[in-house]
Amino acid sequence: QVPLVESGGGLVQAGSSLTLSCAGSGRSFSTYAMGWFRQAPGKEREFVAVINWNGGSTDVADSLKGRFTIFRDNAKNTMYLQMNSLKPEDTAVYYCAAKYPGSRLVRSGADYDNWGQGTQVTVSS
Repeated sequence: QVPLVESGGGLVQAGSSLTLSCAGSGRSFSTYAMGWFRQAPGKEREFVAVINWNGGSTDVADSLKGRFTIFRDNAKNTMYLQMNSLKPEDTAVYYCAAKYPGSRLVRSGADYDNWGQGTQVTVSS
């Protein structure tokens, strides 16, 4: 397993942009597919985006396409989520997760091997 630490969350106004980071450790980071999930208060966790081991393939939740972009830098053992045109409904705790093997893009959180502690994103109207 690869330990994960998210960062970059905060309080922003609607329409702003924010980039979240997920730092992994160990040489195995580049072998994992990496995903972003979020959970708003009183709601179930939902899939946001996933990227394969080398960054060549991505999948973004249909409702977020065009605003959210996932990418990674394996040389830095870091994965990112670029969020644009943020809306109050994007307010949630955002979690990154790792899945092995890294070739498949999976939307189900149950298939992921380990998770970060989460970072809070709050979008004010």
